[in-house]
Amino acid sequence: MVGIIGELLITSGLVVLLFIGWQLWFYDGIVGNELQQQANAQSQRWNEQAAATPSPDPSETPDPDEPSTDAPPVQAAPANAQQFGMLVVPRWGADYYRPIAQGVGVYDVLNKGELGHYPSTQMPGEVGNFAIAAHRTTKGGSLHNIHELQLGDHIYVETAAGWYLYSFRNLEYVRASGVGVLDPVPQDPSTAPSERYITLTSCNPILTSVERIIAYGVYEGFFPRDASKPGFGAPQEIAATVTGTGAA
Repeated sequence: MVGIIGELLITSGLVVLLFIGWQLWFYDGIVGNELQQQANAQSQRWNEQAAATPSPDPSETPDPDEPSTDAPPVQAAPANAQQFGMLVVPRWGADYYRPIAQGVGVYDVLNKGELGHYPSTQMPGEVGNFAIAAHRTTKGGSLHNIHELQLGDHIYVETAAGWYLYSFRNLEYVRASGVGVLDPVPQDPSTAPSERYITLTSCNPILTSVERIIAYGVYEGFFPRDASKPGFGAPQEIAATVTGTGAA
């Protein structure tokens, strides 16, 4: 009897390990591929819209290899659960391309694998803090590798208007109740913002929600979507991602 119970426990343990492996790697890979396809399709629709719009005066078109440092366009906040952008992080590979939707609801946004925008924070390119959240594991694990970011890594946010470029600065670990990371100037509620920030938030450690891992970045420039440019103006660093030619 003891031997039978022992074998059952070992079998149960193996089943649990296989399930965790399925959730962490295989299933997340499947969902991640679906999200990437969604992002590529959305980018193509925006390209088609740009192609139907008259191009600006070529003499006023910025260098396609350098971001514009002028004040970027800022769109109005969309309706809850509506997709309005994509996240591209070269550090995480040419096949990392994830949709961003409005709101951080578990069932209508996060459990769909999307990154969710905190409605209380600013929109991409706006002075202040553009803050987003996603699952670390399961449902695509869109921020699974947040801990791998290194100083200076580029973080791109794509919208119908173009690509906002941010540069990663540092990680921070806070309690689940640490909402100061959503301040217009993160963790400094008494200071009025004068810069544009991006804040990525997810659970930590992996497979738990005891605390949050936070990644901060600062704005560097904007690449406008323009039908007159190769790849509609997508930065060369991520051109293969947004055109769907860099998928693994």
